[in-house]
Amino acid sequence: MAREYELKPRRVPRVETRLRRIVTELPVPASLPILERLYRYEPVAMRGQPPVVWDRAEGFQVFDAWGNCWIDWSSGVLIANAGHGRREIVEAIAAQAARRLLTNYCFPSEIRARLVERLASLLPEPLKKIFLLTTGSETVECAIKLCRTHGLRVGGRAKHVIVSYDKAFHGRTLGAQQAGGIPALKEWIVNLDPGFVQVPFPDGFWTEDTSFESFERALAELGVEPRNVAGVILETYQGGSAAFAPVEYMQALRQWCDRHRALLVCDEVQSGFGRTGTLWGFQHYGIVPDLACFGKGITSSLPLAAVAGRPDVMDLHPPGSMTSTHTGNPICCAAALASIERVVEEDLAGNARCVGALLHQELERLASRFPQAGWVAGRGLVAGVTCVRPGQKEPDGDFAWDVVRRCFEKGLLMFSPVGYGGATVKIAPPLVITEEAVRESVGVLEEAFAEAAVAQEAMAR
Repeated sequence: MAREYELKPRRVPRVETRLRRIVTELPVPASLPILERLYRYEPVAMRGQPPVVWDRAEGFQVFDAWGNCWIDWSSGVLIANAGHGRREIVEAIAAQAARRLLTNYCFPSEIRARLVERLASLLPEPLKKIFLLTTGSETVECAIKLCRTHGLRVGGRAKHVIVSYDKAFHGRTLGAQQAGGIPALKEWIVNLDPGFVQVPFPDGFWTEDTSFESFERALAELGVEPRNVAGVILETYQGGSAAFAPVEYMQALRQWCDRHRALLVCDEVQSGFGRTGTLWGFQHYGIVPDLACFGKGITSSLPLAAVAGRPDVMDLHPPGSMTSTHTGNPICCAAALASIERVVEEDLAGNARCVGALLHQELERLASRFPQAGWVAGRGLVAGVTCVRPGQKEPDGDFAWDVVRRCFEKGLLMFSPVGYGGATVKIAPPLVITEEAVRESVGVLEEAFAEAAVAQEAMAR
């Protein structure tokens, strides 16, 4: 069910700590003209996030123009890995803009050469060719195109099936949504491509059978012959829950793809660049995919994305046949180079691993206290707390929404609940967040859970 915040200011308790500050009604009365203009001129689909008008953001904090400050658990939807407003990134963007090279399509540029070389140097074999794009959805579309092209080359026209997973999210464009595993997001397509099929994701909660045999059994039930699979694509962790697959499953999947000449694609749009405690999310599995899709945290700021892959696969299309208008935009490349250096030099993957261990420990403690917190998933500085009806394994999106709203009013900012039933409270702070901030944030989350639980009990009476 779609949910939307009211644009009616509410009195909320004043908050003043070293890291948070709420000193106005929310939404801020003075911000209403801005919010109303957005409501008037943007589609309804753009609504749904907490109504805070961002003025600036620094590190792991977001500020409005009226004296309020939030600890940010969104990273602007998992973008600001190196932190918001990093001086080094700002300076790199300004320096490139000052050179007055703002765009150059697919014509060569030195800065694009530096970025693809840097990415290739950080990625393991055989991910040594890089195609720069603009959004994560574009990278998934490109991966689908390469899988099917490769399938045609090695197995003929029958080898075109793309296998993905239920509850997966791969983007908003046509192919990306067909690869996605959320049926409600595909209703508008009407004529679904039968070459896209989904199998259960082995998360251990919604899908209890985490054996690799479940993958092979699901394909058989769908009538898919392994020889006709062109590619298998999955999020390194599922974006809607932060769930990882078992290591043994992923290693068996890697072997299965090799055996059947299918390409394995890891969608790293959310998990790349240190988010999970390793530079690349797939490192947790001890495998390397044939193709990897990146975005979001690649620049900690501007729109840029990338597909990395085996050279023989990346070179399947001839010159001029696989391009993008804004590929490797020079200003975005400057931001990416600066952000990547921050992630590497400051070992932000290591910080995600260490501070993330505290985060997950505290979330497990919270979950032991509240039966509404049915499942905690994730690794590093990404987590999902899935809300359920007490005593049941049924998603409770209303409860999750109430928790996120209460956190917003207390100075802890997250995007709206995600995942199955819109019931997962997604936690994804910038990788520069401190232990102090994590402890304070979990304390806020705990308060919100307690208040939401009391409100739920009162409504049930």
